[in-house]
Amino acid sequence: MTPLRVGFDTGPLYGPKTGIGLAVQALHDELITRDDVTLVDYIVSARARPPAGTHKLPFPAALAHRCWAHSGHPRADRWLAHAQLVHGTNYVVPPSRLPRVVSVYDCWFLRQSAHAQPAVHRAGHVLRRAVTAGAVVHASSVATEQALRELLPGAVVRTVHLGPLVLPPAPTTAPIALGGAPFILALGTLERRKNLPLLVAAFGAVAARHAEVQLVLAGSEGDDAPAVHRAVDALGPQLAPRVAFTGRVDEATRSWLLHHAAVLAYPSLDEGFGFPLLDAMQAGVPVVASTAGSIPEVAGDAALLSTPDDGDALAANLELALTSHSVRDHLVTAGARQWQRFSWQRCADEMVSLYHDVVAGRVDESESR
Repeated sequence: MTPLRVGFDTGPLYGPKTGIGLAVQALHDELITRDDVTLVDYIVSARARPPAGTHKLPFPAALAHRCWAHSGHPRADRWLAHAQLVHGTNYVVPPSRLPRVVSVYDCWFLRQSAHAQPAVHRAGHVLRRAVTAGAVVHASSVATEQALRELLPGAVVRTVHLGPLVLPPAPTTAPIALGGAPFILALGTLERRKNLPLLVAAFGAVAARHAEVQLVLAGSEGDDAPAVHRAVDALGPQLAPRVAFTGRVDEATRSWLLHHAAVLAYPSLDEGFGFPLLDAMQAGVPVVASTAGSIPEVAGDAALLSTPDDGDALAANLELALTSHSVRDHLVTAGARQWQRFSWQRCADEMVSLYHDVVAGRVDESESR
């Protein structure tokens, strides 16, 4: 069978890798091993110097997004000769006469558009226009699919779950000085979606009863950083010093934190998939999380869950995960099973199936309901 030629957006692979960048890299790595699809890598950039073989749409991404938010030009076709389908891997797919797929990982920016950065806001407009023009949406979870159906009526959406990220071995030497005390770990940018002020307050209730436990917030400063710092200050002089901010961490430090954490806390207001959940399960760390978005879908029975507005329940779950040997054992055992239900081979299988269905016009009517 002649392989299907897919224009594949590798833009997320440039610059510091976010969760989306890591997901796109993992999917790309799996797809290039197959004989039923050939990737035609492309990037939208005026300045980037991509590796040989990557097709460059030679205009600034910000300018392109401004154009694509309001019109169907410039099209990608002249730079993606011989492709049979275009896959925008990061919320945006360029206009084209070819069939198109666009990946959407969460809908927080669509629900909270008034708080979105201008570039993110523009991407939302491009996404809406692409969907209206017939682009098929790949959702990373059933929760995201359901949200898209609500927010983009008439959209044709299919869920293809992602896989777990590779968790490298932890360094033997601690990259962060935490004094050897047990710690609750939160991974992610200090942004409103992560619900970290609630976590800080819940930690305060737990820390008041446990003299050594710490909270480690590992992530870059984001739009909620001032609120997070205020929440820490509100803990008072006795407890506030037991909250550590690491800033953005590299993969080795991330691995060390996961392998040495007592609990992973993930109390988000929304998630489109949730790599830290699977990371913690791989590391054998109990998970305490919220019921928002895709979290119940990805966590299965391997996490203690509470609604994202219930600080008392979050504190109670943290207490259980820290102190109950039976609860900890259950969560770790369940996690060892749960994370293996996801794989990049399965993701690639289902993505290629989606590509072929879109090109052949076989997307089911039910996928637009």
